[in-house]
Amino acid sequence: MRFVLFLTVLSLLSGCSNTNDSTFKSVSVEQIYTDSLSIRAIAPVSENAVWFAADKGMVGLIDSGVPKLANIRYEDQPLHFRAIAATPSAVFVLSVATPGVLYKIGHENNEATSIEEVYTEVGEKVFYDSMAFWNAKEGIAMGDPIGGCLSIIVTRDGGATWKKLPCTVLPAVEEGEAAFAASNSNIAIVNDQVWIATGGKRARVFHSPDKGETWEVFETPIIQGKAMTGIYSIDFYNENRGIVFGGNWDDKESNEGNKAITNDGGKTWQLLSNGKGPG
Repeated sequence: MRFVLFLTVLSLLSGCSNTNDSTFKSVSVEQIYTDSLSIRAIAPVSENAVWFAADKGMVGLIDSGVPKLANIRYEDQPLHFRAIAATPSAVFVLSVATPGVLYKIGHENNEATSIEEVYTEVGEKVFYDSMAFWNAKEGIAMGDPIGGCLSIIVTRDGGATWKKLPCTVLPAVEEGEAAFAASNSNIAIVNDQVWIATGGKRARVFHSPDKGETWEVFETPIIQGKAMTGIYSIDFYNENRGIVFGGNWDDKESNEGNKAITNDGGKTWQLLSNGKGPG
């Protein structure tokens, strides 16, 4: 896959914030980096700088159009990174499949100062999908089910150590329910809350109101029932209003049952623009 990273500048028409007539006036695109990498996750840290994680063990920072690259290998094998998260003092990258390896890269003034392996998990079913932080100290990463529940690891010390939550504190997954490594987009965080979206045979939203201490799970009307159906991405505007987007990867043109919104923190979901818009 040939990947081109673009710097996109969007200019909006001026107008009152409570009207619906704001539209894009123009979009300018500047090519700043080209490579054969498969870049699956980015973490912007300013309007001029963005970290990225890729396959072939590559991690990089595009700083004012200048690429700064690093190649990370685990026991002489390249890792495939699809999850990334940044805090004021570090950036974290997490590989998919076994071994699942999480690295903490310290940085200062957009220069890497250190790199350390802070979590490793080995096993046939290991497959981590996404990662996010509530604040500079507390973060969460999630992956496919092992032992009847989602794989969820958390940190409370700025990413220095990570602990996997036991299935006894998590809702059980159902047969064929998992998640997609969809560009680090199936975790949403607002204040102390976190929402995690699943797909496959079931398309549900797992929710914790207290940074992963307690959990509940909610149903959604997103298409489900097959291996490649379900929710790919989730985001929340505030603690009540959120959106999920997904579909059927084997039928990419279909726009039935692939987007929904909630106004009650994820407890209930209503299909949005059903049969219209993108697949």
